[in-house]
Amino acid sequence: MIVENKRNIKEIEQEKSQKILETVAWRTGYYRANPQRFCKDILNITLKWFQVILLWAMMHNNFFMYLAARGQGKTFLTAIFLVCRCMLYPNSKIIVTSATLKQANEVLLKIQDEIYPYSPILQSCIKEMKIGQNDATILFKGGSWIKTRTSTENSRSARANIIVVDEFRMVDKKILDSVIREFLKAPRHPKYLDKPEYAHLTERNKELYLSSAYFKSSWAYTKAISYTQDFFNDKKKYFICGLPYQLSIRENLLDRGQVEDQMGEADFNEIAFSMEDECLWYGDTEGGLFKFDSLNKIRRIKHCLYPLEYYNEKFPVPKPPANGRRIMSVDIALMASTNKKKNDASSIYINDAIQSTNTTYQSNIIFGQNFEGLTTDELGIIVMRYFYKYKCTDLVIDTNGVGLGIADFIAKDQYDPETGEVYGALCCCNNDEMAARCKVPNALKVVWSVKATADFNNTICILLRNAINNGRINFLVSEQNADEAIAEEYKPFKKMTPMEQAKMKMSYAQCTMGVYELVKLKYYIKNNKITVYEPSGCRKDRYSSIAYNYWCASQLELRLRPHNQDTESLVKRLTIKKGRLHTNTL
Repeated sequence: MIVENKRNIKEIEQEKSQKILETVAWRTGYYRANPQRFCKDILNITLKWFQVILLWAMMHNNFFMYLAARGQGKTFLTAIFLVCRCMLYPNSKIIVTSATLKQANEVLLKIQDEIYPYSPILQSCIKEMKIGQNDATILFKGGSWIKTRTSTENSRSARANIIVVDEFRMVDKKILDSVIREFLKAPRHPKYLDKPEYAHLTERNKELYLSSAYFKSSWAYTKAISYTQDFFNDKKKYFICGLPYQLSIRENLLDRGQVEDQMGEADFNEIAFSMEDECLWYGDTEGGLFKFDSLNKIRRIKHCLYPLEYYNEKFPVPKPPANGRRIMSVDIALMASTNKKKNDASSIYINDAIQSTNTTYQSNIIFGQNFEGLTTDELGIIVMRYFYKYKCTDLVIDTNGVGLGIADFIAKDQYDPETGEVYGALCCCNNDEMAARCKVPNALKVVWSVKATADFNNTICILLRNAINNGRINFLVSEQNADEAIAEEYKPFKKMTPMEQAKMKMSYAQCTMGVYELVKLKYYIKNNKITVYEPSGCRKDRYSSIAYNYWCASQLELRLRPHNQDTESLVKRLTIKKGRLHTNTL
């Protein structure tokens, strides 16, 4: 009788254990099919309707691409997916990658700061969480883990079942194909797959790509087109969607008034807005002189000149190139823009022109800044301050119109009330009439005066276009890729506030704005001369300043040549394919 009771107890325990396992299996299957329920029941997160759809698509497709307007919380949604995946699929190995480690770590920081504190069950499932500048890892007790890697050659040898490429448009296509996608060598292999009856349940690896839209000439656009085609193939598990800013407003993630104010600002950039907020891929202007592909290839420079306030005795302004020149150019405009009219701004760029051969310079745009609504004296003192503080060797300005007032201002000794210094007068070096306007003896002859005539505008346009196409001029890398480069030079950078960091990255952003401006420009040809003009509501102040700067570098190249060499106009000897004729007129 006692033996029978013991058997009954064992049977009862086995029955309970079996029921628990069946319940776990049923709930796991239910939550895998309905990840939004898992978020609500386990993570205590209630998703919005579009997030429910996206999370389901992440879980049930092998290839996923999400083009998001700013403010939709794509990083937070990605963090939710990673947590769900690691908990519902034990032994999952996930790598999050981006152009910078900081960007990749943002996903793990969302888990640490916004998901982990509010879910006791998640807290009980995580074994270790370490998110540092050099190493970021989250380990789960079920064997799953999440790690971050930068999209560089140094990330080789990593292995994963899932890769998440954040801001994939900024990742190098060669690195993506040869390094990142090579992480996916083997799918997740739970032990039940070793049994013949479950062999058909093998899983596929996953690839997730997240970003805003970008230029049509980039590889990211080609990939998005490919995903769109495969999305409509029922035999493949591809998903792609682009959700613009209107959705963010509808879901109260973005304030409508804020968007309207942004669109009404004098310096509103419609190209950046269409890509980052409207999820529209932007194409080069048809027949345009400057192509995005060519401009993107010359964005090679990692280190810039920072705002003057960050330099001191311990961190001085870098010296000009030992075998080159530091050229500052200014396109001058004094009237401020209004909501009804967008005037050009005063645009300043600095170029470290390094002598690459006996007769040529390699131009490197390392600084940019725009000013609006300044008086002649205010802009004049800024020009002199920047020229002296940044240790420039040459200054090129347009001395037509309002530029003549600036030229006269800098032709005198001037006191800077901000620094308490007196700057010596600057005299013209290429125009006798302009030089005669400077009455200060022994003034530095460093000013290159330009007159924006039709001939001159044609010259600078051809020079700049050829320089871009031939790699004779370099721009700074994008501001998204600048963090690591800045941190190498300026150690406090990573501890600065986002506002301070944005200020330090000003020159990178100005180069980006310059690229947008160049791509947008239109032109027409009259009397075999190119006239460049901006579309309605756009500007060309950055183009003008950069073009003046490169023209100055070209003039300095002529001085490198032997005096007995024929120095005919450089433009006449340049080969350029004649552009498509436009009937547009100004």
